[in-house]
Amino acid sequence: MAAPAIDKDAPKICPVKPGDPNYLDEASLVYEDILANPEPYYEAMREHDPVHYDKKLQMWLITRYEDLQTVNADPNLYAVGAGYREQYSKGFFEEFKAILEKDGGGFFPDAIMSEPPYHTRIRRLIEGTFTAHKVKELEGRIRKVVVDLIDSFAGNGSCDAVRDFAIPVTIHVICEQLGISLYDAKKISRWSEAVTAQIGRMQNREQMIENARHICELQKYLINEMKDREANPKNDLISGIVHASVTHEDGTVEKLTFEEAVSIVRAVLIAGNDTTATALGNLAYLLATRPDLAEALYENVDDDRFVTRFVEEHLRRMPPIRGLSRLTMEDTVLNGKHLPKGSHLLNVYGSGNHDPQQFPDPLEFKMDRPNLGRHVVFGGGVHRCIGLALARMEVKIVAQELIRRVKDLRLAIDPGDIRYMPTVATQTIANLPVTFSRREG
Repeated sequence: MAAPAIDKDAPKICPVKPGDPNYLDEASLVYEDILANPEPYYEAMREHDPVHYDKKLQMWLITRYEDLQTVNADPNLYAVGAGYREQYSKGFFEEFKAILEKDGGGFFPDAIMSEPPYHTRIRRLIEGTFTAHKVKELEGRIRKVVVDLIDSFAGNGSCDAVRDFAIPVTIHVICEQLGISLYDAKKISRWSEAVTAQIGRMQNREQMIENARHICELQKYLINEMKDREANPKNDLISGIVHASVTHEDGTVEKLTFEEAVSIVRAVLIAGNDTTATALGNLAYLLATRPDLAEALYENVDDDRFVTRFVEEHLRRMPPIRGLSRLTMEDTVLNGKHLPKGSHLLNVYGSGNHDPQQFPDPLEFKMDRPNLGRHVVFGGGVHRCIGLALARMEVKIVAQELIRRVKDLRLAIDPGDIRYMPTVATQTIANLPVTFSRREG
């Protein structure tokens, strides 16, 4: 099914309110007010139509926790790769692909977004690069990056917690991991927005062309770095991916193709800063609007178990990932709803994390939940996020060092004026002006 053309003059606000008999029929994730506050939409779907067809988005939204688990458990029936390809640059794919082939060094399909057995091969080749042990080795360097950045603005009394902090710190961390020493943080941020827009479902043709131009620039930059690592390996992620290999019992050595490696390095750079920056922006919002939680975090900042549970509940309560797509490869029935072969689904992890059947009082921040670790922030099944150890560590370090260095963190704007990036993939705050004071001693 072709995607509808995006009408710049179309209403940006949902014409009906929750409780209206026509709410589910009229509501959609394309509306800015629902993107900013999706909870009423999620709740209505979970209660009345948990496998719901969003007509304007042209996707089936999977909103209950157990249904998400069912989808994640069967990657061949509910295909990630097919769903991702269906979502990618929706409505403009062939033109987008041609631009990258002409000006971006090639079109490189995302190797990690694929089905078994191909996905199994890719995961096997790169999983050694992302072990918890290797991430732990980075803790000291990550902490120094975070501390240095906070110290650079802690005495200023105000900043944009997204643009001045969350985005720069995640870009710095992922670039250090990749081994990129000379970079333009603003460019990387723009590249990330351009890539995320391809699965965000909100771009029009003009925006697609502009985003494609930025992705061409990104790919040429990465290819140059990767060519250097082919000839001069270093102790960094780019080298690890470029030279990743598995030796089989018969002595044969299997490696990634260069095209696969490009797609993986690109994915690491984007996912390593985009979704984590979203989580950090959300963390700043939490601390600025819940002084009781900020005080509790400060009082227990050296208690590793407390901070770990604080971070897990934060990720569950304010998940950075809104939803990721799947495609049904055969006719199937999910929670009583018939889904024909080729149905395009959106796994709405943001809704699953707030399912009261799984997490009672889901909108409350409760660190004593007995099932705290069962949230679906990092997906599930064979496609569970390979970079989850790094993401958790980064959020944990930021939570500790931010609360150690600033106090009285408050929003500098009305919460109703906060705007979110136009994408169904993440729930990303665009800007977050805050005020604070330096914590002395």
